[in-house]
Amino acid sequence: MTRREFITLLGGAATAWPFAARAQQTAMPVVGFLRSTPSASFMHVVAAFQQGLKEEGFVEGQNVAIEYRWADNRLDRLPGFATELVRRQVAVIVGNTPAAEVAKTATETIPIIFVTGEDPVRTGLVASLNRPSGNVTGVVFFASGHLGTKRMELLCEMVPKAAIIAVLMDPKFATELSAIEGAGRALGRQILVLNAASERELDAAFSQMVQAGAGAVLVGGGPFFTSQSQRLVGLAARHAIPAIYDARDHVEAGGLMSYATSITGAYRQIARRASTLGTFSRAQSQQTCRSCSQPSSNW
Repeated sequence: MTRREFITLLGGAATAWPFAARAQQTAMPVVGFLRSTPSASFMHVVAAFQQGLKEEGFVEGQNVAIEYRWADNRLDRLPGFATELVRRQVAVIVGNTPAAEVAKTATETIPIIFVTGEDPVRTGLVASLNRPSGNVTGVVFFASGHLGTKRMELLCEMVPKAAIIAVLMDPKFATELSAIEGAGRALGRQILVLNAASERELDAAFSQMVQAGAGAVLVGGGPFFTSQSQRLVGLAARHAIPAIYDARDHVEAGGLMSYATSITGAYRQIARRASTLGTFSRAQSQQTCRSCSQPSSNW
């Protein structure tokens, strides 16, 4: 089934919808939900995805099944999980950036829908934004660089006497670093860049901030940092360093402040779009439940 390809700008995000879906008939569609993170920190994302499905007439356990795979920040587990989902013949695979990259290597036919703050063209997920081609599409938060700049401005307003601002980044998700550094220097601040990709490195980074006399910290994004919300918030509190974060999750964990797009909103919307692909549409047409509604044609 071929669908018209297009891009829609929505709330600071871009959506690029495809493509060629499989022509397999199933009584109940199965979704592969694949993430590189632990499950505990992302149940709100699951709830948002389930809500999006419900808005299109699909309720887990009634007329749709969801196969969850969580890699617990162990990226080496993703290939095996992706292979399992392909063998399970799921109707669609939904995942974050690392998961979508691995899923793309596992199948060329099952639709893959990603949510990412990276440039999907640069990372090779899609050929282009207006014509993604293949079996991969998703939601891209275009405003990441601009949001990073705004976070730096807000942090400097919040802590006006902080001469040194620490910027904590996961090196795999540091595309906005240049914009953040530029914004800080334009505001007359010294920028201390620190990288962390493990729990031990998080502890070491905060120790370095204290030793350098940093008056505040801007915490970057990425699945690992989001999964470590409690730890990051705890370290900032322990060392009495005001912090601004890239996701609401950190504030809900007790953090001081965040400025970001909505991850839950993105997952709710990709669920709605997933329900229009391949076996989803056909399976829904077989349902007799009055609560089932037609997939939305506009988004």
